[in-house]
Amino acid sequence: MTAITASDQAAGIRRSRPPLVTYPLLLRFATQLGSSASFYLLLSVVPLYARAAAGGSAPGLATGALMVTTVAGELVTPRLTAACGYRLTLAAGLILLGAPSLALALAGPARLDLIMAVCVFRGLGFGITVVAGGSLTAALIPAERRGEGLALSGLVSGVPALTALPLGVWLAGRIGYPLVFIVAAVAALAALAAVPGLPGRLPHGRPGAGPAGHEPPAPAGHQPAGPPASAPPLGVLTALRTPALLRPGLMFAVTTTAAGIVVTFLPIADHQATGGLTALALFAQTASATLSRCVGGWYSDRHGPARLIIPALATASSGMLMLTATGTPAAVLAGCVLFGTGFGVAQNTTLSLMYTRVPASGYAAVSAVWNIAYDAGMGLGAAAFGLLAGGTGYPAAFAITSAAMLAALAPALRDRRLAAR
Repeated sequence: MTAITASDQAAGIRRSRPPLVTYPLLLRFATQLGSSASFYLLLSVVPLYARAAAGGSAPGLATGALMVTTVAGELVTPRLTAACGYRLTLAAGLILLGAPSLALALAGPARLDLIMAVCVFRGLGFGITVVAGGSLTAALIPAERRGEGLALSGLVSGVPALTALPLGVWLAGRIGYPLVFIVAAVAALAALAAVPGLPGRLPHGRPGAGPAGHEPPAPAGHQPAGPPASAPPLGVLTALRTPALLRPGLMFAVTTTAAGIVVTFLPIADHQATGGLTALALFAQTASATLSRCVGGWYSDRHGPARLIIPALATASSGMLMLTATGTPAAVLAGCVLFGTGFGVAQNTTLSLMYTRVPASGYAAVSAVWNIAYDAGMGLGAAAFGLLAGGTGYPAAFAITSAAMLAALAPALRDRRLAAR
């Protein structure tokens, strides 16, 4: 009898791995590109337009309305997907995100009341698209390749974040606000063409993961099977009361709080640097987060996501500590790379871990909790840091933030111990 070598076993595992990219997943990526491009094109443009309309606090009011209603949309989406299915819910989100932009393009002179109303509707639309789309993405990715699939999804949404955000401001200065509003509307509404090819609901019997609160042991590279998708949908409030989901959500919120601080205050704190250096540092943070999210996804599929969370938190905290040297370009660049690396790993591993702990019928609730942690964490972090830095100065505030991030290691260690049982 011929002995089976380790290389033969590895080849068999590779052959047994299901394909990652399928036609429905490509259609989902098309809707993701459209919604992300529409959102980021106007993220900085609308506050500029609001300043032209009313000046003063108008830009902050516009962004605040957008983010508050984004969270509101994320909260209600699990119920919408349970009642209406993925296609109708995602289509509604894309329409709410895109159509109001046309109102700004056709309204004539800038009016703050109209701008605020558009921000409200666009925030609701974006919240609906990220939660409904996120849970659908998870359902379309094979469980054995969840980490890689979520990393690929992160790339699809990350490209518009890198390009559309500065592009929107650049276009507004050259072709005017109305045409930018039209481009943003078309980006979201054109994505509707991909929606009919998506599944309306999850097929019965699709495997999910183990019950909430437990992560059964499994061989490297394989996710455990669990309850079918026909289990009752998990509500957002129930998910928030489930420790096995709340712990990774809070751990991720810690890193998003720091991310909101970096993107908001680094250009202000690093006043001795040139604009080019600050832009390079922020680009380094985004690029390292994107790369580490891919590497983290590959690793977590083979060894499990739980073991990556503690290194991710420690790395991100170290990066924040290096940002205390605001007058040293090399330290700022290195700090942004370290923070971005930890943030990218935390993005992938927390979401992947949360998906393994619910059946497929709970994916919408997990997507909502994770996105709320993202959006609320960034907003609250920026607001709290501004008050803190006003009393301590920026270097001390960065150091305090780094120390506060380490406090999240306690629930991370507890989660790791419980998952190992």
